[in-house]
Amino acid sequence: MRTLLMAAAGVLLLAPAAAQAEAGDLLVRLRGIMVAPNEKTGPVQPTFPTGKTSVDNSFAPELDFTYMFTNNIGAELILGTTKHDINGEAALAPVGRIASTWVLPPTLTLQYHFMPTAHVRPYVGAGVNYTIFYSEKASSALNTAVGRTNVRLSDSFGYALQAGVDIDLTQRVFANFDVKYIDMDTKARLTTGTLVNRERVHIDPFVFGIGLGMRF
Repeated sequence: MRTLLMAAAGVLLLAPAAAQAEAGDLLVRLRGIMVAPNEKTGPVQPTFPTGKTSVDNSFAPELDFTYMFTNNIGAELILGTTKHDINGEAALAPVGRIASTWVLPPTLTLQYHFMPTAHVRPYVGAGVNYTIFYSEKASSALNTAVGRTNVRLSDSFGYALQAGVDIDLTQRVFANFDVKYIDMDTKARLTTGTLVNRERVHIDPFVFGIGLGMRF
């Protein structure tokens, strides 16, 4: 019996103290993310009515900050940027890569943390996203196929949904797993001389993240 009690005490001593978030705490996380577009694209009008495009996945670091208003409710702001290639599909498939763009998608979500005093703390969130497309550039293959082309993508405003979990490693440090769905739409404008082609693109990516966080 004494041996069992000593073993139980040892387990308790080895278990990390809860790094739970409390009202007024700031949680800072550094994640590695994969942005996986779930795109739906329209025709490239007027020149390529049967042409479409696709957007490739991208990997990048991401920094986020969560402020806890109460033990259960917090607000998270994510900061990160990714680069994506845009590829031709259907009638545009022979061109291959059409363009590339950098994407800056600051996202603010309001979160609910279900078990703030537990060692494993799941949460869900919902909020808004504003996506800025910048440094768009036509590929050499597109310029060769149709002539020198200027590519512009309109910014996007939409909603964001989120689910994740924090898992204690020490009293202040925790592991984090997170997934988001972002409503992201843009209008592409491709200008070749006096000819302007346009395409509407629903990107709607899933963002998968894994990383470490610290409570301050």
